[in-house]
Amino acid sequence: MTSPEILLTRIDNRLIHGQVATQWAKELGASVLIVANDEAAADTFRQELMNMAAPAGVTTKYIPVADINGTLEQLDPGARVFIIVADPLDAKRLMEKTDAVKRINVGNMHMSEGKHQVATTVALDDMDKDLFRQMKEAGADLFIQRVPGSAVENPDALTK
Repeated sequence: MTSPEILLTRIDNRLIHGQVATQWAKELGASVLIVANDEAAADTFRQELMNMAAPAGVTTKYIPVADINGTLEQLDPGARVFIIVADPLDAKRLMEKTDAVKRINVGNMHMSEGKHQVATTVALDDMDKDLFRQMKEAGADLFIQRVPGSAVENPDALTK
């Protein structure tokens, strides 16, 4: 029996938006987009907005992070899954729930108070860096890339 394939997990505080819908999902050949974020899972209005940006023919699911294994078990065998989370804490929590989450793209983390720009679209604070260190130590393949086809930026910036 074939299990769903997790193609990529992306950290993007915007969750589903134009870049995710038109570029990443297409490039990956995703058949399912899973937004694993507790707040988004409880916000049906926000889900409706994200569904408008989602690619036609791709299934969207909005789940609390803790529900990842049950959600993956319910998918059709052979599903090609692209997971989107809002922040490093969601990504780390996913890694604690399933060993299928290993390849993590850091795509967009907005600048805010206490954060420092480390890449074109990534701003981190000390807690973010600590979470990235923990994920790296747990075997995650972390990389910074805004969109497919753009240059991969220095992943060491996530942990230093």
